[in-house]
Amino acid sequence: SVKWTGEGVAAVVADTAAQAFDALELIVVDYEPLPAVVDAEKATQPGAPQLHENAPNNIVFEWSVGDKAGTDAAVDGAEVVVRQRIVNQRLIPNPMETRGDIGWYNPGTDEYTVWMSSQTPHIQRLLLTAFVTGIPEHKVRCISPDVGGAFGTKIFCYADMALTMFASKAIGGRPVKWVESRRENYQSTTHGRDHITYLEIAGTREGEITGLRVKTLANLGGRLSTIASGVPTTLYARVLSGCYKIPNVYAEVTGVYTNTTFVDAYRGAGRPEATYVIERAMDLFAAEIGMDRAEIRRRNFIAPDQFPYENPSGLGTASGGAKIYIDSGNYEPAMDKALEMAGYASLDAKKAEAKARGKLLGAGLSTYLEVCGVAPSKWIGAVGEGWGAAMWESANIKMHLTGKTVVTMGTSPQGQGHETTYSQVVSHELGIPMEDIVVQHSDTQGTPFGYGSYGSRTSSVGSTAAIKAAAKIREKARRMAAHMLEASVDDIEVDGANYFVKGSPDRVKTIQEIAFAIDLAFDPPEGMEPYLDETAYYDTTNCTWPFGTHIAIVEIDEETGQVELVRYISVDDVGNKINPMIVDGQLHGGIAQGVGQALWEGAIYDDQGQLLSGSMLDYAMPRASFFPHLELAETVTPTPVNPIGVKGVGEAGAIASTAAVANAVVDALSPLGIRHLDMPYTPQTVWRAIQSAKGGQA
Repeated sequence: SVKWTGEGVAAVVADTAAQAFDALELIVVDYEPLPAVVDAEKATQPGAPQLHENAPNNIVFEWSVGDKAGTDAAVDGAEVVVRQRIVNQRLIPNPMETRGDIGWYNPGTDEYTVWMSSQTPHIQRLLLTAFVTGIPEHKVRCISPDVGGAFGTKIFCYADMALTMFASKAIGGRPVKWVESRRENYQSTTHGRDHITYLEIAGTREGEITGLRVKTLANLGGRLSTIASGVPTTLYARVLSGCYKIPNVYAEVTGVYTNTTFVDAYRGAGRPEATYVIERAMDLFAAEIGMDRAEIRRRNFIAPDQFPYENPSGLGTASGGAKIYIDSGNYEPAMDKALEMAGYASLDAKKAEAKARGKLLGAGLSTYLEVCGVAPSKWIGAVGEGWGAAMWESANIKMHLTGKTVVTMGTSPQGQGHETTYSQVVSHELGIPMEDIVVQHSDTQGTPFGYGSYGSRTSSVGSTAAIKAAAKIREKARRMAAHMLEASVDDIEVDGANYFVKGSPDRVKTIQEIAFAIDLAFDPPEGMEPYLDETAYYDTTNCTWPFGTHIAIVEIDEETGQVELVRYISVDDVGNKINPMIVDGQLHGGIAQGVGQALWEGAIYDDQGQLLSGSMLDYAMPRASFFPHLELAETVTPTPVNPIGVKGVGEAGAIASTAAVANAVVDALSPLGIRHLDMPYTPQTVWRAIQSAKGGQA
């Protein structure tokens, strides 16, 4: 049976797209309507329509983490307990380029090539061969050329990838192309978020948080996607305590099937959901005890002298000794800088001035902690969170006779500027101009095996692999330089591209001269192989932990409910920056997506399972004109995990911004007695909340 609107049931192959659409009109499918359930809470109730026989009550899994007994005691015996039901609505990621494939079967070699819009071509080849088609892996080549955005949706394996392969073989080896329409993208490519959470936060009237108890229903849609179970568990529940030293944390997560498009990782993948829960909880608790929102955060931050820190919600040591811990941080300076930039001390005066203009002004804080780089492979395997893949990364560097260099990576960008970043890293390590470097990626036949780009892992894990490969190049060049200069290897010093004898800087060879000599191999040192060609693999020893404080300032028209974002301040600590312009661009994009969730976006289904927000006319997207100038600043706390101290930034903006805007909207409405409001904050939603509050019902 069909599980959701948009699930594929048939495929048509034709010479042209027009012919294919005409042929579709000839296909008549006789559907028998079945009852649908689209809400995760209703799906688990007795008598709800059942999607899959092997999932009674539509429950995919029930999972928990943390100390239940300790947390129950802390919450049930606390001086103050605040409870709230929180909805993190379903989103449609909507990258600029929809998904698409070209499958080609070569009958002469019995091999397949698939060009695909993917974040993970090496993983797709593994899944397509070992798990889907049974075709030997060496018979399939996957290529992901320029990919126009992904945001997580292109990590996964989709049926169309295999269909184009089989269709090409069925018609004698002609290439078969498929590109989804925007409407198909809305209905058939993964959605994101969609949590219903019941939170209880406990503590003292002096503002010390002593316990956090959370129950979350995660709507997974009509089928289980590739890493869907890991998003609301490891990537969400294990980081619920954020940047706070909460001694007792316990989370229960239930995955649920519904008659909706399947849900999986979307920019941030679990961490935006976790940040939204804990940051709303901190504001709710502060309001309950009458404490300033910044002060309660300050009192509960993990202190700099407490690192390395193992949080109580499931990080730490797993079987076999594998460990994840928060390695470093200094949260107060980032918050203080953001508060100063926002003029937080004069907020009351600004609220009074706005009130005189008929507006309600609010400011919202979000002090976030992100986990990047996913995790060491050993830890992933030990806690049972693997998806048939490890988490290491690869790099190959080839330097030709002329010194021109090809860097081949296992990661697969989708517009983030990885080519520039890797060129900068290798240029710095080898002392060669960026213009002499070409970066290649995303071809399973021509690149070393890699696990792709997601989880803000490229700069920390991928760049470290490139640094390791460059170190091998440099060491081989030192050996050759010593031979050419008739010196000991230990006496060769390196300054950029120059290799010289210690104490005799005039006895020098450039790396270009050395590469020429190695490649010709006329007079190599004994045992040295020709050619500068080195590959390195890197498996991180820990995750990296970017953090920061975002502050949103909004004004609400009390008569219409319209919310205007008037200022946005972002102070982020992403460690050292390889390319500050790329970092700022990533923050801009992430902030826009997070604000979009807070103010406009939401996937809406009717009770029959029809997607009502299935086009850009019905699904509100943020526009550049909706935003003020984004005010960005930084603190710098390098991570000790990798040699260049970088942490990752691709998802930080999306993780922090939703909670910042939500807290700002609720702050603006708080004089009316409103303590919580679920997103998105459309004019209708806000206006109704205002009217209800004025009528004494909120």
